[in-house]
Amino acid sequence: MNDNVRAIAKERIHTLFTLAEQTFHEDPAVAQRYVNIARRIAMAAKLRLPKQYRRQVCRHCKNFILPGVNCRVRTRQHREPHLVITCFNCGHHTRIPLADRKEAKTKQ
Repeated sequence: MNDNVRAIAKERIHTLFTLAEQTFHEDPAVAQRYVNIARRIAMAAKLRLPKQYRRQVCRHCKNFILPGVNCRVRTRQHREPHLVITCFNCGHHTRIPLADRKEAKTKQ
């Protein structure tokens, strides 16, 4: 039964994030509402959001971010190559490593 609940929750989260992407340009408030509902569903079902959806939510202000619209995405080469996502709502930077740490250690 628990697996059934999680499967339904994953399906609803996917649907809500798809709707958020489609409606963001017309009404960002509705898109934000969809994301808030999806996050609450994930918490209630004790699920982690899939990586692709986690990266569409600012870790600081919890707003829905769409690259090129309300966030900036840049690649940087300092130390290790990484992706920097800057939220325009709160100014928070999120850094995502591009190379696997295990691969980087074996190359050195």
